[in-house]
Amino acid sequence: MSTVIQIAYLVASVLFIIGIKYLGKTKDARRGNILSAVGMLIAIVATMLTIEVVTFMEIFICILIGSVIGLYYATKVPMTKIPEMVALFNGFGGLASFAVGLSDYFLKSSTSLESLDAVNLTSIILSVLIGGVTFTGSMIAYLKLDGKVSGQPITFSGQHLLNLVLLIAFIAASVFVFLDPTNLTLILILVVISLLLGILTVIPIGGADMPVVISLLNSYSGMAACATGFILNNNVLIVAGSLVGASGIILTQIMCKAMNRSLTNVLLGGFGQTVATGGQEGPAVVIKEIGVEETAMLFDSASSVIVVPGYGMAVAQAQHVIRELMEQCEKRNIDFRFAIHPVAGRMPGHMNVLLAEANISYDKLIEMEAINDDFSNTDLVFVVGANDVVNPAARTNPQSPIFGMPILNADKAKTVIVSKRSMGKGYAGIENELFGYPNCLMLFGDAKQTITKVVGEMKEMS
Repeated sequence: MSTVIQIAYLVASVLFIIGIKYLGKTKDARRGNILSAVGMLIAIVATMLTIEVVTFMEIFICILIGSVIGLYYATKVPMTKIPEMVALFNGFGGLASFAVGLSDYFLKSSTSLESLDAVNLTSIILSVLIGGVTFTGSMIAYLKLDGKVSGQPITFSGQHLLNLVLLIAFIAASVFVFLDPTNLTLILILVVISLLLGILTVIPIGGADMPVVISLLNSYSGMAACATGFILNNNVLIVAGSLVGASGIILTQIMCKAMNRSLTNVLLGGFGQTVATGGQEGPAVVIKEIGVEETAMLFDSASSVIVVPGYGMAVAQAQHVIRELMEQCEKRNIDFRFAIHPVAGRMPGHMNVLLAEANISYDKLIEMEAINDDFSNTDLVFVVGANDVVNPAARTNPQSPIFGMPILNADKAKTVIVSKRSMGKGYAGIENELFGYPNCLMLFGDAKQTITKVVGEMKEMS
């Protein structure tokens, strides 16, 4: 039986690796998700065959409860809340590792003290540290993204010093745990410090940088799961945790590059504060408003169009009417494409999923590096709900908090139309210089409603 279980774990691990590989491309992502899910099912079934502590009925009841909760949220949570949902999932993953580490400690310290060797104790301590930081840090990230806590950085004097002192205290307490594994007080100290570190590490981070934090916390949850695998002597958990940890770090680096943040800033915490302070306000921009009829005429006369989607498009649920706009343009033989910024919509892939939901072909979705040089040769750029990712201040204003951040070169097109509800600032909390450019026109109103009217006007023209 042991050989069969190990083979099952090997198959599951291979499916995880192949699944992640497929997730690297949009058109294969669904297949990768299914393969990874099958791998997890195999791993769960194999693990259940080794269970001795609880009964199959108890396991089934837990699976049923978890599945009902997951199904409910999968059907009820809108796409605009996916970043918040990811933060919660990360937190629960960290909490699971945290709980497993503690339960294993209490079980072995009361029954088989000799099994608390150096490897096991190290794994337990790492599970408590990483799991605790991931749980409370993810909860703070969720609260910030959901607006239940201010997205502004929360800072106080000596904050970084306090974090350093807590980390040193954790290491010192861990050393004493090795000397006296049965000392419950030391374990409780580790628990409290790990939970505090999660809170203190995330609260000084501004809301504009929260997507990077979520990605990093996702990596932490994988590392916590890996440590749990060593506790339980479970090979597939070690492999799965390592994959999540490594892929999370890679994604964090990609997002840091896209937001002009260094990984060191992320790891140390406290970054994003410049976003909150925002620097000095620039001169008031003079905007030019455009109506629905004029917008339809510009689309009708263009030979090439690039749409820049953002979080506002997701909020307005305008992806389906944008597909109708695309169809009207293509009937006129207008080249119609979408420019996707790496962190558009707060999370990588957010816009891709929304547009795919509207049955927009994958080959229409062009990444920033591949399309940026084409903006200068484009007749019309339509910015829908995006803000910071098209702000020229990232290139032109060294005093801007986002200076140096790679952006889409929308301002270089012949004409730019920006669809916004109002002149409200973007996620970074700063003014967008693009709105005052001579080639920029503002189409105010709910994106779904205004674009629907534009499509109606284009239909009448044809």
